Amino acid sequence: MKLNPTRIEVMHFLAQKIDSVIAEFLKDIDTNWQPSDFLPLSNQTDFTEQIKDIQQQCKELPYEYMAILVGDMITEEALPTYESWLMEVDGISKTEPQGWSKWVRMWTAEENRHGDLLNKYIYLSGRVNMRQMEISTQHLIADGMDIGTATDPYRNFVYTSFQEHATNVSHRRTATLAKKHGNEQLSKICGVIAADEMRHAKAYKSFVTKIFEVDPSEMMLAFEDMMRKKIVMPAHFLRQQGEKISTSWSHFSDAAQRIGVYTSMDYTNIMESLIREWKIGDICGLNSAAEKGRDYLMGLPDRFRKVAERSGIKAPLEYRFNWIL
Repeated sequence: MKLNPTRIEVMHFLAQKIDSVIAEFLKDIDTNWQPSDFLPLSNQTDFTEQIKDIQQQCKELPYEYMAILVGDMITEEALPTYESWLMEVDGISKTEPQGWSKWVRMWTAEENRHGDLLNKYIYLSGRVNMRQMEISTQHLIADGMDIGTATDPYRNFVYTSFQEHATNVSHRRTATLAKKHGNEQLSKICGVIAADEMRHAKAYKSFVTKIFEVDPSEMMLAFEDMMRKKIVMPAHFLRQQGEKISTSWSHFSDAAQRIGVYTSMDYTNIMESLIREWKIGDICGLNSAAEKGRDYLMGLPDRFRKVAERSGIKAPLEYRFNWIL
């Protein structure tokens, strides 16, 4: 994919302000939350009792909820893929450790806590076949992903803006459902992860806002292109032992739709929120191609909403995730 040279120039321009972005959207490591803040400590005298309490609470969680929780965890654990992907984006230089690569490393460091926390909690829950879950995690990292952005920074920032928002929705809903089933501890865990994801979404959306200010036509074309392709989640190659790529993902997505963790209507709402936040209808100075792109984008939410309303909730399938005991 041949990029307009202005995209790299804009990336270099934005890199000069990366420290202020980090200060606004990432938290100080020494005072930030860590997984151990939400889990039993092995040196506590009531450690065994706390584990029994976790396992008792997890017994009340429905099968499909546990499948979604494990799938979310596997997605978070595939972090090596996400860091290496962002480091390869044009305009992000590994030889300039204080520029964009600093953002990528510090964003990765915050995200890393999510998989650590969920993994440990799931291990303590007594509901999961850890070996099968670990096999799926290794497959997902080994298989990588294909999200349609190539190494274009503009397309990648559209993707991360959307995806981080979607992840926030998913974790926020798992938090709500956990509380509904009487699991306050898990609700707090999913809630604190969701809060991180929203901060990260705001950061990536702010990158796109700044690009629209200095390179509106190219940014509009990138946004249009990603919406035409549709956003796929980073775990879309999810599979279990012996399966082909994406087999488990389709069933995982169906389960998420059924229990309301992440639905086709959520996809539409996020798309509409990006159009609104970036003020797509008010952007000036577009070339003819970008104007056509804007027209396409402005009509997209209504089209998707009609499809989402017709799709409804899929019926459960006779499919068993080998992660769940």
